[in-house]
Amino acid sequence: MNKLPANTGWLWVKQGYQYFKQQPMEFSLLFLSYLFSVLILGFIPFLGQLLAFIFLPLFTLSFMQACREIDQGARVHPRLLLFGFRSPQVVKLLQLGMLYLIAAVTALGASTLIDDGVLWQVVTGQMELTAKNVEGTNMSAAMLFAMLIYIPALLAFWFAGPLIAWQQMPLFKAIFYSFIASVRAARAFFVYGIAWFAVGGILPTICSVLIAAIIGNPNMIFMIVMPLSMVLTIILYCSFYPSYKSIFGQADAIESSTIS
Repeated sequence: MNKLPANTGWLWVKQGYQYFKQQPMEFSLLFLSYLFSVLILGFIPFLGQLLAFIFLPLFTLSFMQACREIDQGARVHPRLLLFGFRSPQVVKLLQLGMLYLIAAVTALGASTLIDDGVLWQVVTGQMELTAKNVEGTNMSAAMLFAMLIYIPALLAFWFAGPLIAWQQMPLFKAIFYSFIASVRAARAFFVYGIAWFAVGGILPTICSVLIAAIIGNPNMIFMIVMPLSMVLTIILYCSFYPSYKSIFGQADAIESSTIS
């Protein structure tokens, strides 16, 4: 595992953009396939939301595999969304997804210590997110607290999916290596997080304000900001692979999932 300087975090963002730039339409189709799959799961009462979370490491892995295939000179296509489900390690990846869910529920549950369960009720659909409902609550502090609680799990899960799928590591060994690698690269991840806060959070907000000031048409704001947000989300997913490659190196070529 390579130890990285802090500015590597910004390089991951730039490299994620470079991957997207090479095949923007193909990545967009892959992302839309992902959204459509989540939408279909949403029609399953209650269980659908849980499955969408459990499948998250498999869906995320599809974008990382897409970047790998670009490195190997291949084309990105929507069938890559099924890469994780076709993997011999699919059971371990689903177990990883279950741990994702447990960690998220634990962090969300811990937030009840701060705001008496307001955030929990909003996230679980028991309460509408309105100014009246959250007025006078500590929901913002609860969100921050939940994020802090979830950070160790995030570090443990960050590289676990590709380590399981590409290096055939056992589940908990992959989680351990992911945590150690992420801690060793803490400075790079800090810069990476700041960069995405600026690029993925502040940039769309500035665009919305400027469009509103110049045009003042809410429909136009939606038409411009939504595609921008989609592109930024795809670039975010594409930036996961450079982070893996920087620390664990270029993995050996494996059988592509592009077979029909």
